[in-house]
Amino acid sequence: MKNRYQYFLLILLGIIAATVPALSAGMSKEDKKSHDIEGKFNASEFIMEHVSDSHEWHILTKKDGTSVAVYLPVIIYDRQSGIHIFSSEKIAHGHSYMGYAIAHEGDYAGKIIRVDHEGHYDGSKPPLDFSITKAVFGMLIASLILLWLMISMARSYRKSGISAPKGLLQGILEPVILFIRDDIAIPNIGDHKYSKFMPYLLTVFFFVLINNLLGLIPIFPFGANVTGNVNVTFVLALCTFLITQFSANRSHWRHVFAAPGVPLWLLPIMIPIELIGLISKPFALMIRLFANITAGHIIVLSLVALIFIFQSVLVAPVSIFFVLFMDCIELLVAFLQAYVFTLLSALFIGMATAEAEHH
Repeated sequence: MKNRYQYFLLILLGIIAATVPALSAGMSKEDKKSHDIEGKFNASEFIMEHVSDSHEWHILTKKDGTSVAVYLPVIIYDRQSGIHIFSSEKIAHGHSYMGYAIAHEGDYAGKIIRVDHEGHYDGSKPPLDFSITKAVFGMLIASLILLWLMISMARSYRKSGISAPKGLLQGILEPVILFIRDDIAIPNIGDHKYSKFMPYLLTVFFFVLINNLLGLIPIFPFGANVTGNVNVTFVLALCTFLITQFSANRSHWRHVFAAPGVPLWLLPIMIPIELIGLISKPFALMIRLFANITAGHIIVLSLVALIFIFQSVLVAPVSIFFVLFMDCIELLVAFLQAYVFTLLSALFIGMATAEAEHH
């Protein structure tokens, strides 16, 4: 029993050791924008700057006020001058380079725009941006981790054959894979069709889960909010929508355009409703994942912001305690949202591929 308590204490101290430096590291140059002219802390700007995507990956702030960051590559295409590739360091902190800068206000806030010699927006349309932003970089890391896990597991099975799990990796992943197959894919899609969709369901589950976990390690100050980015969840929901529609059978489309038992005069009303239903399902997938992950990040950052709002050392221990508590809840949410997204994807696919009942 003593060993268990010692392990628990070491884990707790490790979490605190990872969190406290982040809280006491100070604010970067970007965070200083969260103060107005009078020097008053602006919590909303502070939170949104950390939740939103950016062209650099801020790591820490030194005592002298300089920040250490990973500046990501900027890749833009301008119809007037072609393709440009350079480091985001050249346009960071309000600088401009080759006539381009990052807008900090207006309709194009956060995007790369064309500027004149004085650094003012010239009114033209922004160039097409294919840059490796923090969200894209986070997805690449998650993809590499996913490839490493699955390739390592495949090699292990290739050597030992199909047998009882051996090692920590198989012991953790195999029960999860079997759970997705036996409790998600088979009940919702069916015994004869589930294997066709298992690669997608496994990929989307582990991809969402890994990105959720990476957003918590640590969530502050430089975690990538990948699944809290609506563009990412939109693409994931779009993949589910396309797979569902291209896999749908005649019974599914007959139910959409000629529902059995519905009078002919009622079809002009029912068909638009059914089409809206097809779109609302992936839309709900997109919003659910985006909203839950973003809400958790905002709550944690709000608790951190209390330290700067009250400017009191007495608030710091209370804030850190609730941050750790919310991190534990966010850990549960990370697994739960990956499960829900995979479950609903399997449910939608199963509904589109189900055969009509004959009486």
